[in-house]
Amino acid sequence: MWRICAAGGWWSVFGKKRGTNGKRPGPPSHDDLVRRDFTADRPNELWLTDITEHPTGEGKLYLCAVKDVYSNPIVGYSISNRMKSDLAVDARASAVTRRGGDVAGCIVHSDRGSQFRSRRFLRELARHDLIGSMGQVASAGDNAAMESFFSLLQKNVLDTRRWATRHELRIAIITWIERTYHRRRRQARLGRLTPIEYETINTTQVALAA
Repeated sequence: MWRICAAGGWWSVFGKKRGTNGKRPGPPSHDDLVRRDFTADRPNELWLTDITEHPTGEGKLYLCAVKDVYSNPIVGYSISNRMKSDLAVDARASAVTRRGGDVAGCIVHSDRGSQFRSRRFLRELARHDLIGSMGQVASAGDNAAMESFFSLLQKNVLDTRRWATRHELRIAIITWIERTYHRRRRQARLGRLTPIEYETINTTQVALAA
């Protein structure tokens, strides 16, 4: 089955396996508080985060994204030509800023990559009263909702052409996230609304009820 899929260029719903630079995942810094329950009753209750990579003519480009499972928007992201702890720290900082800073108590779930176990990342979680959570080793299902976003990105952007420069791929990723994924792509789980529509409608209703 593997040979047939490889020959046909077919991949699972979670997309192609991403590189680890030859490093094995280390011990978890946090328990798994999510256990594959990717639901939330309000914004900033559960964020998922992960890193993906894609080649260009200038070398690889890395994307770290943060997704809020309440309405599925990408609330923060960072793009770089290096997969260092700064990539994860900057994505988390982007999410905190875009969410207005009121994120205390939010669970941030990731895999056991070294970027998410770095001292800088853990220190920043504590500074904003965010709660860390980590899945098991080699278990894509433990962060399946984040993997599904990367699969969409791969299908709609990354694999659509050969990218000559990191800059043009960076622009394509940002444009697709902000213009298409957030504002045009309707999702069945959100009642056929886009992430922006779903959150706007539901947060407005909560405010009126209060």
